[in-house]
Amino acid sequence: MNHLKLAGRMDGSRTVIRVGELRIGQDLTIIAGPCSVESEEQTLTIARAVKRAGAGLLRGGAFKPRTSPYSFQGLGLEGLKILAKARTETGLPVITEVLDTRDVGWVSEYVDILQVGARNMQNFSLLKEIGKVGKPVMLKRGMFATYAEWLNCAEYILDAGNPDVILCERGIRTFEPWTRNTLDLSAVPAMKELSHLPVFVDPTHGTGRVELIQPMAMAAVAVGADGLMVEVHHDPEHAMSDGPQALLPEQFDSLMADVNRLKDALNGTIHENDVHAGKEIALEGSEKGRVREYAW
Repeated sequence: MNHLKLAGRMDGSRTVIRVGELRIGQDLTIIAGPCSVESEEQTLTIARAVKRAGAGLLRGGAFKPRTSPYSFQGLGLEGLKILAKARTETGLPVITEVLDTRDVGWVSEYVDILQVGARNMQNFSLLKEIGKVGKPVMLKRGMFATYAEWLNCAEYILDAGNPDVILCERGIRTFEPWTRNTLDLSAVPAMKELSHLPVFVDPTHGTGRVELIQPMAMAAVAVGADGLMVEVHHDPEHAMSDGPQALLPEQFDSLMADVNRLKDALNGTIHENDVHAGKEIALEGSEKGRVREYAW
């Protein structure tokens, strides 16, 4: 991919994006929140819960691209104002998806990171417009996109003048119908090899099944993801979009605890004979050991 002038990996250094106190690309960053902003009470309840658990960013859709035109499309401006209020109360920076070139400027006034969804990955007019604003951008991989196509879309944003691009693997469409998508975790080390940009993983959309989110999130961290994006809802049975794939707050608490233990293990900060769930994690070496057995 020698044609990539800006997104390609050049000298071995990696991009670190500052959002408030966060250092995306340097520290593991967890984004959590509801699929859609449904009400102020709903959003604030979830924001408080994910903040307590240790999330670094709040997600929430104010504009929702839905397969059916009759499905809930989001609250629009009202949703953005609710996200801004949640940020003020919790201190969590917020990320939301922008769908239209006409909305980029004013959506940027309310959020800290703009998201380009999978369906818009190759909306080149939108990519160029987002490249003109001074807000970081999360670019989700299209469901049929190759690595080259994904990185070329990042190149559009970078070439338009915005250096702060985050890549997000969210699953690709295959012939397997049991999961919503097939989560391509090989994309993480591949992007680390091909690009200097931070790489996140979305195990929620990548699997569409609550029981798979935690193991795939752990696997994403193990292969080197710079962050995770996870959907959380306190009442998923009554959610207005994607409720069946949202974690309950207590499930997110468990995920965060396991992710932090794994992060410590990978960083070599777990001590020998540390025990969890009746199994010993044995480390070899004086500083950064190799995990012989790992089971949470």
